[in-house]
Amino acid sequence: MTATLVKEASPPAPVHPDGARGRRLRRRGRVIALLFVFPALLLLGALVVYPVLFSVGRSLFDASGNEFVGAENYAEMFRDPTTLTAVRNTAIWVVVAPTLLTGLGLILAVLVEKVRWATAFKLLLFMPMAVSFLAAGIIFRLAYDEDPDKGVLNAAVVSVHDAFEGTSAYPTARARDGEGLTKQADGSYVTGADLSPGGTAALGLVGVAPKDLPGDARPAAAAAAGKANSDEVRGVVYLDFIPGGGGKPGVVDREESGLPGVTVEAVRDGKTVAGTTTAADGSFRLTGLDGGSYAIKLPSSNFAAPYDGISWLGPALVTPAIIGAYLWIWTGFAMVLIGAGLAALPRDALEAARMDGANEWQIFRRITVPLLAPVLTVVFVTLVINVMKVFDLVYIIAPGPVQEDATVLATQMWLVSFGGGNNQGLGSALGVLLLLLVIPAMVFNVRRFRRSQR
Repeated sequence: MTATLVKEASPPAPVHPDGARGRRLRRRGRVIALLFVFPALLLLGALVVYPVLFSVGRSLFDASGNEFVGAENYAEMFRDPTTLTAVRNTAIWVVVAPTLLTGLGLILAVLVEKVRWATAFKLLLFMPMAVSFLAAGIIFRLAYDEDPDKGVLNAAVVSVHDAFEGTSAYPTARARDGEGLTKQADGSYVTGADLSPGGTAALGLVGVAPKDLPGDARPAAAAAAGKANSDEVRGVVYLDFIPGGGGKPGVVDREESGLPGVTVEAVRDGKTVAGTTTAADGSFRLTGLDGGSYAIKLPSSNFAAPYDGISWLGPALVTPAIIGAYLWIWTGFAMVLIGAGLAALPRDALEAARMDGANEWQIFRRITVPLLAPVLTVVFVTLVINVMKVFDLVYIIAPGPVQEDATVLATQMWLVSFGGGNNQGLGSALGVLLLLLVIPAMVFNVRRFRRSQR
């Protein structure tokens, strides 16, 4: 019986050598993986982790870096008006720039599908991405120049304005003192009220360079007196100056030029009763006058300063102007990403909507945009992260006097630390604030990317 039990008992299971071997192989694989990852981890620590930790620590010390001040730098940020302006401008950037870029990218991506030369059009819009922010800043600094002879935008604005409103040909002209013309408070010039119909007037002006005279200007000549019972006053408006000297002030000399296009008015009892414009030789005739005495007036519109355009880089418009430069650079990026998402849309849904009678606007609003929502979100969040770090354009485009009006957190951080402030404690606190603002958008992007991978 005992022998039977011993015979039937099964021997213990031998330990399989593959279990220990498998563990050794896995351990060796982890070591090899760490060896491959170690250089990347080392660079990540040196270039990202250490600077972040150092900035956090430095933000707790004063400008010299010797005295611990705790959260004083963080409190100082929100007491400094310039820093508050930077926070406000950063908020404007975050709201406006990504929204406009995503909208423009969506519209252009949809329209490009209907363009015959779509590839060339995409290439043209994407080309600004190849331009560095430094070069783009210089380009737009010149484009926004207030001088119409330099800034292309103001040149266009001035051309349109002058086409509708006109402009003065003699903004620098003035009358000689004591020569019969008196300057009024509104900038106009008036003679004494002692001119009757049949009389003449010679109105000499100076301050106009011969090179600035209109091309149709002709030599001036004194007006001939009219008849005693005439109803008109004759005269001439001329440049009372001879290049190289000579002539007599207040007298029309043969070498002096008439001033064409000058508005001349006859005034009586403070009211304008007649008006005309001088001819090429500066002569004029005021007709339809009743008997009595009149004053001759040269209205201020003859001497108005020329329209110089819009102050694009002034305190009020500098931030929108810089955002415009940013849109020029990044619109192609948004269009290409959204276009890639648009190409992946199921065409059967779009065709089914068309067969059901939906027009293109309804298809765009109710089918295309909802299906593109994940792509639009990724583009928007990516641009939010990017605009929070914008520095080059703001620093280059904004002139020195309005730098504080255009500053954002990134430029303020640099200006406080190295651009004259020399307070790296406060600058580090601004850097930490900027990091805290960027982290939520980065986390959102990473989570969305992981969900899309699953």
